[in-house]
Amino acid sequence: MQLEVGAIVEGKVTGITKFGAFVELPDGKTGMVHISEVASTFVKEIKDYVQENQMVKVKIMGITSEGRISLSIKKAEAPGERRPPRPERYEWSPRRNDNLSFEEMMNKFKQSSDEKLSDLKKYIDPKRGNASHKVSTK
Repeated sequence: MQLEVGAIVEGKVTGITKFGAFVELPDGKTGMVHISEVASTFVKEIKDYVQENQMVKVKIMGITSEGRISLSIKKAEAPGERRPPRPERYEWSPRRNDNLSFEEMMNKFKQSSDEKLSDLKKYIDPKRGNASHKVSTK
């Protein structure tokens, strides 16, 4: 099978890195899907969208003179079709504030907010001896 730019083919994910996924194409060649081409939404972890040995549809975006093949999963999808992250990676946890009154939740929020602001002020206040704000006199 001759690979052509613009063609949509099916391939098997053979490897996953922080920056993309490698896909083996029908002719035995391997191409790469950059992290920005995995899904139409922001992708922080590729493993949330694809896994090794998974079959995926990819669109051939380009083939360099050195033979490198760039692929896109999101452009191979039908318009409106969206691949959600794999749900088994997420667990539901019950809300912690179910039995608190509104006033109690607001007090808890205010206390947490005040603590965070206090920590932030300590970090950015140069009078407190933060090393990142000391000026060298050399």
